[in-house]
Amino acid sequence: MMPTLLKWLRYLSHVLGFETADSFPPGHPYERTRWNGAYFDIASDVKPDQIESRLCEAIGNTPLVFGYITNPTPRMQRALLAMLEERMRNNRGRASELAALLVHAYDSPHITEVVPGLRAAIAATRHEDMGERARSVMAFLGSMQSPFDVIELN
Repeated sequence: MMPTLLKWLRYLSHVLGFETADSFPPGHPYERTRWNGAYFDIASDVKPDQIESRLCEAIGNTPLVFGYITNPTPRMQRALLAMLEERMRNNRGRASELAALLVHAYDSPHITEVVPGLRAAIAATRHEDMGERARSVMAFLGSMQSPFDVIELN
């Protein structure tokens, strides 16, 4: 009787949003995406589109939180790319920090490539130190005509 009651209470807690979500629900196109719940306080009853919006907003406000996301969605990557572009254009902040986050994200084979050729550009620098890899990513993005104006075809 007790295990059934505990299972029911866990389910009720999840449905009512008392738990913190740390991934999209099973069956979602980006169900492999995970984030650290300590940095993103998202209730378990929030819809997936709202979750993604909140994560993108957090990236826009504090880009370094991107490092606490595993297999970020294309929309999350574009949020980071927008911040990276701003830093590169204005020579503001340390753009290489954000490029390094992108390099780490692309270590996963499950991430969706948001800029054509980015995965290959990152893979080509696999044996270099992180600073050089980040500079190579920024050079790759800077060499494209409009690398930051990527349209998602979903």
